Amino acid sequence: MKAAVLREVRTPLQIENVSIGKPGPHEVLIRTVAAGVCHSDLHFIEGSYPTVLPAVLGHESAGIVEQIGSEVRTVKVGDHVITCLSAFCGHCEFCLTGHMSLCTSPETKRDADEEPRLSQPTGPMTQYLNLSSFAEMMLIHEHACVAIRKDMPLDRAALIGCGVLTGVCSVFHTANVRPGDTVAVIGCGGVGLAAINGAAIAGASRIIAVDMSPSKDNMARHFGATDFVCAADADAVKTVLEMTKGGVQHSFEAVGLKKTTEQAFGMLRRGGTANIIGMIPIGQTIELPGYAFLGEKKLQGSLMGSNHFPVDMPKLVDMYLAGKLKLDEMISRRIKLEEINDAFTEMKTGQIARSVIMFDA
Repeated sequence: MKAAVLREVRTPLQIENVSIGKPGPHEVLIRTVAAGVCHSDLHFIEGSYPTVLPAVLGHESAGIVEQIGSEVRTVKVGDHVITCLSAFCGHCEFCLTGHMSLCTSPETKRDADEEPRLSQPTGPMTQYLNLSSFAEMMLIHEHACVAIRKDMPLDRAALIGCGVLTGVCSVFHTANVRPGDTVAVIGCGGVGLAAINGAAIAGASRIIAVDMSPSKDNMARHFGATDFVCAADADAVKTVLEMTKGGVQHSFEAVGLKKTTEQAFGMLRRGGTANIIGMIPIGQTIELPGYAFLGEKKLQGSLMGSNHFPVDMPKLVDMYLAGKLKLDEMISRRIKLEEINDAFTEMKTGQIARSVIMFDA
């Protein structure tokens, strides 16, 4: 099969032929239909986060089940599925206490002495984030995907697999935003727009979008923002504090920078919580004023929106088909696998939301 391979950091991905194995007892073979080009992949390409190389990247995808292992009970051949990088075992302490997105059980991967899921004649290839979806096929654990209704377009469904799930569920689960709450979202890329949309669905009374680009104003409002602050033209923290007469109850950092994380904390009212959903590069540290904690302000992380994806993803599909969840506007363009490096170049401009690879194109 064709796949986009990362061989060295800070170099373009290479389109190569890669071998894929047969499903083991709890594994599923999926024909990839669509894969979103996510900023998280760029972090690994640029070396901000490490992975063993060579690796097939990609982690935001949807497809159709081609084969299943002998013990698989969650999906069947022909099912349309969305994948999720937070594969879970189902019986560790995290899973049994409702925190399946935190599961780190090795059971969802193959052992080192087993045949690798992906390989070339020169040796095994790393399966990236349990998925490796920049490829024509995916071989994954059954608890890394969920079946969805077949009237859901798979290019839109792919976006739910990471960016939308992360943004919306950080509002629903991590922050537990309630009707009438006040929210600020820093960063109006795919994840930030999803958080804005989630806050609107949750009934937040005021949703302040913050971004460096003034061109994001209309898009943010379309997704549910009530206000927009251009951080290039104003002191974002001061502006939000003045607009809300003391700060918001919930802030969401969707950029992944030291400065914006500190801004997210600075925008809080007393008792508020800053939710960090961006990927801050390894090695960076955050500086906060110690006295602020006397006001019971909180800073917390969010991994994939603290999701319960086998339940959350079908609900998000229903929300989209009911007209509540906005996905159409997130797709800037649909591309072929061979155009993937151009998509990452465009991503760096900050002017596009998502490119989606269509494997049937």
